[in-house]
Amino acid sequence: MAGRFAPQRPTRTTVRGGHVPVPRTAAPGRTATRTWIPPGPFDLGLVLGPLRRGPGDPTFRTTPDGSVWRATRTPAGPGTLRVAVRSGTVEAQAWGPGADWLLDRLPELLGALDEPEAFEPRHRLVHESARRRPGLRLLRTGLVLESLIPSILEQKVTADEAYRAWRLLVRQYGVPAPGPAERMHVMPEPGTWRMIPSWEWHRAGVDNKRASTILRAVRVASRLEEAASMDEEAAMRRLQLVPGIGPWTAAETVQRSNGAVDAVTVGDLHLPGIIGYALVGDRDADDEAMLELLAPYAGQRHRAARYILLSGRTPPRRHPKMPRGDIAKW
Repeated sequence: MAGRFAPQRPTRTTVRGGHVPVPRTAAPGRTATRTWIPPGPFDLGLVLGPLRRGPGDPTFRTTPDGSVWRATRTPAGPGTLRVAVRSGTVEAQAWGPGADWLLDRLPELLGALDEPEAFEPRHRLVHESARRRPGLRLLRTGLVLESLIPSILEQKVTADEAYRAWRLLVRQYGVPAPGPAERMHVMPEPGTWRMIPSWEWHRAGVDNKRASTILRAVRVASRLEEAASMDEEAAMRRLQLVPGIGPWTAAETVQRSNGAVDAVTVGDLHLPGIIGYALVGDRDADDEAMLELLAPYAGQRHRAARYILLSGRTPPRRHPKMPRGDIAKW
């Protein structure tokens, strides 16, 4: 892949399922590298897939060689991470001011702190799905806003609408990703989100309610980022102190930022029916029924939901899709 920066004398650190800090070597224009050997079965696509916000996400890309590219804003600044798996070994490269931060936390990102072996299937379908997907590990980015903002954009709209808004706003107000990640962008910093004019939110199809929630969140960005180091319940409470952020948005965020193994996405239009249909044939299940079905997985309910979704057992469509709106045309 052609790039703006040519790698120069990269360093390489190999860690077998551990957390050894990587030497600080990512000077501007240079590539820092790290390898890591997962402690068990590992599927890169399953692990990092939840970070992708639609097929045109400017912060996430997969390439034909099986690599995953991620552009993100770390506490040290923008960074680009490329991850691939070769013969059971994870090989990572990083660029930009945030490169060392990303490589230091590579194992945690890829689920090193997760304990899939602690999961005990209670349904035949869940057991079969877990057997077929042994490489699923729950990621942990350690970053809150990068998952919170797109989750807010997804409130009460179709996925296509939310993905379009994220794509337009990041491309226009973010910064080009460091290194050779052409056409990728790092999301805007909090101060930039606050400067987006109202008409640009409108052009991106974002109504005032969601835009206002994002603006309230970025005003307290540092306090929200602290949630990444909290336990699951405390992190959920911290996020929901911001008006406009409810249980659905908080769960969608901490599943990614904290590797929250038990955070259930309640308030979702489709999830209760999918879980109800998959486990007991009840396509009309509501949140209460879903939580009752997931009760045997207490402490592991998010993982159970992932396995159920991966099983592919979904109710046949009975109603038209949720209508897509475009407030930019109003």
